Amino acid sequence: MPPASPAPCLLSWFAFWVDGMTGLVSSLEDDQKVVKKRKTELGGMFSVASWILFVGLLTTLLYQFITKRSIEVHRVKPAKASELKSFNNDMEFNITTLSSMSCSHLRGFDTLVIGTPGSIDYKISPLLTYANYSCYDTIWGPTISLKCSSCQVLLGNHYISWQFVDLPNSPAMAVGFQFNITAKDHACNKHVSFVSGTLKSESLTCDGPKTFRGPDMSILKIHLFPQKFKNLHNLQLIQPLLHDFLPGSSFSDVIDLRASLQSSLNGVVNTVLYIRYLSDYIVETDKENLLGLVGFFADAGGLYAITLAIFLYFLLQCEARIKKLQCEDSVMRDIRSQRRAQRHWDKLRKYVKYTWGRSNLVVKSRSRRRHISLRIGSFHVQNVVPEDFLTGILKSNVACSNQVCGVSNIDKKSMTMKEINLHTFV
Repeated sequence: MPPASPAPCLLSWFAFWVDGMTGLVSSLEDDQKVVKKRKTELGGMFSVASWILFVGLLTTLLYQFITKRSIEVHRVKPAKASELKSFNNDMEFNITTLSSMSCSHLRGFDTLVIGTPGSIDYKISPLLTYANYSCYDTIWGPTISLKCSSCQVLLGNHYISWQFVDLPNSPAMAVGFQFNITAKDHACNKHVSFVSGTLKSESLTCDGPKTFRGPDMSILKIHLFPQKFKNLHNLQLIQPLLHDFLPGSSFSDVIDLRASLQSSLNGVVNTVLYIRYLSDYIVETDKENLLGLVGFFADAGGLYAITLAIFLYFLLQCEARIKKLQCEDSVMRDIRSQRRAQRHWDKLRKYVKYTWGRSNLVVKSRSRRRHISLRIGSFHVQNVVPEDFLTGILKSNVACSNQVCGVSNIDKKSMTMKEINLHTFV
């Protein structure tokens, strides 16, 4: 029988050495993966922490961007006569005298005084020509109501006065005043400017509670100023404001009050509503954005850079200061070397099994036969191999350097007639 070709044997040895060199190179690279893996685990922990901090800061920034992205800006500019004429508001003045009186005590509520007494522009006009007025009783006392529909407030100072007088078994006296002044655009009723409050005697002076009664007038000073809202489609409103309150005649002593009730000269409560129109300036209200979309992304990028820098600094400090992490490299390299040696030894065993088979194969003895089947990958050969044949195979493969590979002492007919099955013993 001609000798077997040495080509398969040479290819097997070539594949073995190529695999060995590949494993050597990969093992050298794996030695550095120990440090990288440890740094990756530590850095991953800090990376997750930095992302948690970044998400928290980003949520705060987003909340601020949504809720506080704009501010209300007030500007004051000089007023023009044409601009003042465009302010047409429905205004209402409600002044309540806190007392036990009723509207039947009311006297002299029908006159409007324009200008300062003694000046050129001073004049007296009927109140009905400028506004509708009325009086109605409430649980707090009589309420004076002034209503002006689509009215333009005249320039200068305006005075409206009234008084409450004594009636039989019902003296005129009060303990305070309550006011509510509103203004709204005649064409749009959605927005209203108003001022309201209560003026009590004990809150005005430190002398204790007082009772308003007597000839001296109590003056409520109301200032009106025009205001334009550009953010509300150029809405124009006249804003009322309580400027001051000047109390009139009052009594804090019980004896003095009883003496006043017996005198007809003190049996009156005089009240004056002083209105001044501040027409020199117009207040413009608008909203301006503080933070745009570009600014938001810039702030978000800054927050990300800050959080990343913070935890990168922590990572470097851990690498430099913790000795346990520094000594971990050498220990892990030794473990890696042992595992690599074990893998190489396993590869060598597999190569020997694949090439020659294992040493303890099926022995065809005279007494009995023992078969242990094994399929190795795709190497699937059916053959029954006796013990002397396997010994010759091992010797012939070792002698591959003399170019003698194959089977020499086997009957060709016995090989073809019998099943060849590769057996191994552990």
